[in-house]
Amino acid sequence: MLHRLRALPAVFFVLFLTACSQSQTLQGIFQKSTPHEEYARRLRQARLDETALGRDWLRAAEQALHDSLTITLPFQESGFFPADRATAVGYWYKVRNGETIHVSLKLAPGTDARVFLDAFELRPATAKPNLLASADTTDLSFRYTADNDQQHVLRVQPELLRAGRYTLRVQREPSLSFPVRGKNDAAVGSFWGSDRDGGARRHEGIDIFAKRGTPAIAAADGFITRVNETNLGGLVVWLADSEHGQHLYYAHLDKQLVQPGQRVRIGDTLGLVGNTGNARTTTPHLHFGVYRSGRGAVDPFPFVRRPDVLPAAPRVAPERLGQWVRAKDPRLQLHRSPVAKSATVATTAKPTPLLVLGVTSDWLRVQLPTGRTGYVPSRTVLKAEPLRREALATAADMYALPQANAQALDLLPAKTTVAVLGEFGGYRLVRRTNGRVGWLAPTAS
Repeated sequence: MLHRLRALPAVFFVLFLTACSQSQTLQGIFQKSTPHEEYARRLRQARLDETALGRDWLRAAEQALHDSLTITLPFQESGFFPADRATAVGYWYKVRNGETIHVSLKLAPGTDARVFLDAFELRPATAKPNLLASADTTDLSFRYTADNDQQHVLRVQPELLRAGRYTLRVQREPSLSFPVRGKNDAAVGSFWGSDRDGGARRHEGIDIFAKRGTPAIAAADGFITRVNETNLGGLVVWLADSEHGQHLYYAHLDKQLVQPGQRVRIGDTLGLVGNTGNARTTTPHLHFGVYRSGRGAVDPFPFVRRPDVLPAAPRVAPERLGQWVRAKDPRLQLHRSPVAKSATVATTAKPTPLLVLGVTSDWLRVQLPTGRTGYVPSRTVLKAEPLRREALATAADMYALPQANAQALDLLPAKTTVAVLGEFGGYRLVRRTNGRVGWLAPTAS
């Protein structure tokens, strides 16, 4: 028996998708929800949540936040989403306080689909993930700045019934400009937390070494709050960062060139690098600190480190996206991360077919028939060539997944010849002569 989804009029889907295809800009005056939330609301209004495909889409969205893969930044992956199933993928990554995270997704030519990009901060298991940023579906990119050392997850999910390919990039950028003209983080010679005064205290900043007289410049727009001299810092300048709500500390200056209350822009000279205060016996350098209200000093390095250089494009052929593959060996481990020694999320037997949904470096992101995803080295799998060919004795439904309540994709007449690409739980993954692929129930023959 075909699932109810097949019986829904095609015009109903057209009206739903047309209504949802209008641009929904987060910055819109009347927009109070993210594009993903708005799409889910329209899906429920159209009662598509009562269909297998609609339920699967909502379930996949939630599962991606709690059963995510692990990546290390910077990250680049080419991905694929199929039209015959509801998919979503979650990428878990660590961030440092002060880093700006840049997320961008580019659709491949010919891909006509809306994709929802949402970043969340993970909270304790009992709490709901906190939404940090979402992309407008007309401009699949956004930036946000982390205000804690924390774990974040990025969810990528396409709308229903659309297939396509994309390239996802996630990389770190500084949230502040570098505070010494002509230098970058390579000039940092003493880091946060180093011992000072024989271990009596810890270094609450970073030391940036430069020639005496090198301009120490504003790392953010704001205004000067203090210009004075102290025993430890020598000649110091304090800058209130008006955008981020924090204070920037410049110490050991040879000369101060601003006044309290003065407004400054990024790149304006605040003073000259020196070695005043308790740095008299050291090489000239700028002690740079970041202080946040209620928290005191925080590590400045993530605020000013150089932007990530993206890793090389995947060496795996993009044609593998959307392919069905099988393991070379009797058993294959799926990893949570594209790293050899990362945690294992599942182990699969040799006849089990795997759908390739992503490629990164020398790894494939594959999906088990159960819907579980993980990474495998590309060398460990082969394209799923037919195990055998069969002629169906009776008519049979072809399903999207090897499950009793899965969406029915097609009705195969009796005597249809199919190629069997793999097996799982008594179901057979088959391909028709027209190229369509789906699952046959154990009773189909």
